[in-house]
Amino acid sequence: MKITEGYMPFHDYQTYFRIVGEAKKNTAPLILLHGGPGSSHNYFEMLDDLAQEGFQLVMYDQLGCGQSSAPDQPELWQAQTWLDELTELRSYLHLDHVHLLGQSFGGMLALMYLLEKKPQGVQSLILSSTLSSAKLWASEQHRLIKYLPQAEQEAIVVAEKTGNYSEPAYLAANAHYMALHAAAPVTKDSPEPLKRAKINGEQSYMTAWGPNEYTPTGTLRNYEYTDRLAEIKIPTLITNGTDDLCTPLIAKTMYDHLSNAQWKLFQNSRHMPFVEHHDEYINLLSSWLTEH
Repeated sequence: MKITEGYMPFHDYQTYFRIVGEAKKNTAPLILLHGGPGSSHNYFEMLDDLAQEGFQLVMYDQLGCGQSSAPDQPELWQAQTWLDELTELRSYLHLDHVHLLGQSFGGMLALMYLLEKKPQGVQSLILSSTLSSAKLWASEQHRLIKYLPQAEQEAIVVAEKTGNYSEPAYLAANAHYMALHAAAPVTKDSPEPLKRAKINGEQSYMTAWGPNEYTPTGTLRNYEYTDRLAEIKIPTLITNGTDDLCTPLIAKTMYDHLSNAQWKLFQNSRHMPFVEHHDEYINLLSSWLTEH
C-alpha cells in the first residue's frame, strides 16, 4: 500500500499531509477532516483499510496541531484559517473531484466549506459524529452531564460559574465525561494510531472552541448552520453512536434538514464508531463511496 507524506506551504507556515493508496481515474479520493480543533489526523489511520479496497485517502494535520505548524498566534484560530487551508490543499494536491469526511470539528469545517465557499467537485459528504449548531451541542452535553454522579455534576457547575477549569474535582469529572462519550482511555492494547504520541493544538482548541466540549466560548461559539443545511444537495451520510458526544438528537437534527441524507446510528458507540465498530464502519464507507 503506497503512502505519501509531505508538507504544503500555507501562508508563512506548513501543513502536513498523508496520502494513502493511489489515485484512480474513475474513483474520487476521500479527504479526511479531523476533529478538535487541534486533534491531528492520527486516528484516521484506522481507515487505511479503505485503501486496500481501491479508495485513495487524503488526511492532514490542520494548522495548529500535529506535524503542521502551530504558531503562538491566537488570532489564527478561527474558521477562515482552516477554510482557506482546505481550499489551498485541494489546489496544491490537484484534488478536483473528492468525497469529504469530517469528524467532530472536521464535520463543522466540511459544512462551512460547502456553505460558505460553495466549492466545485465534491461528490459526497460524510458527517461523522459532528454538529450543525453550537447551541444544540452545548445543550445536549449539559443534558448528558446530568447522568454523572452528583459530585461530578457539581464540580462542573462550579467550574463553569467561576471560570476555573484547573481544580482536580472538575478535571476528574470532565475526564469521566469524556471517557463515557468521547473515547476510552488509551491502553497498551489500543490500536497503534491511537497510542502514538501526538501534538495536540491546545491553543487552537481553547481559542476556537473553549475549555471543554460543553462550554463553547471561542471564535466558533456562534456556529449555527442548521437552517442552511437544505442548501446542500449532494448525497450525505451521517454517522454517530448512541453514547456519542454527537447525540442521536444532534444527528437527527442534521438528518431532518438535509435533503439528500442517510443516517447510520451505531449502538454502544462513543465519538469514534470507526474505531469501536471498525469493520462495520469500513464496510459502510466502502459501499457508500462505491455507490457515489
